[in-house]
Amino acid sequence: MRAGLLKGLMLAVVFGATAGPVWAEDPFATLKIARVAPGTIAAAFELQSLDGRSVQLADLKGKVVVVNFWATWCGPCKEEMPAFERLRQQLDPERFALLTITTDLQRDGIKHFLANLHVQLPVLFDENQDVSQAYLVRALPTTVLIDRQGQLVGRAVGPREWDAPQTVHLLQGMMQ
Repeated sequence: MRAGLLKGLMLAVVFGATAGPVWAEDPFATLKIARVAPGTIAAAFELQSLDGRSVQLADLKGKVVVVNFWATWCGPCKEEMPAFERLRQQLDPERFALLTITTDLQRDGIKHFLANLHVQLPVLFDENQDVSQAYLVRALPTTVLIDRQGQLVGRAVGPREWDAPQTVHLLQGMMQ
């Protein structure tokens, strides 16, 4: 009886009284997302979107922002795009924004690429690679997490399952 009570108590500590798990370790480490030094302000940018709009990071302050750097020729980028689409659909657009940034310049090729994957992600063009350089992008895909105050908090190099429950839970926590 005592062993069962102890096991139940341990489960309560790990899972808490909430609907989701309480992290026993750092969720960034668990998800293999490198933390960025506290107080690092995300580099400001203004880029043109695939549909011709101008998008500024400053306009998204107050939201958690995920920025993914990718290219059509990048196999791992192609693999994670559907997960980004599913992630985008799960989170409140009033508190969350997902941006993808590419240095590819072939607009028709990008439209075809997205259509083949059945995704409707916002694509921004970093024609001069200024934003990629500001965010120290050295490999694709690279994804950065920006908190509601506009601070860079995390960085992932390589593909991830961005719609995995643990990732969704982390981002929902950041939106609180």
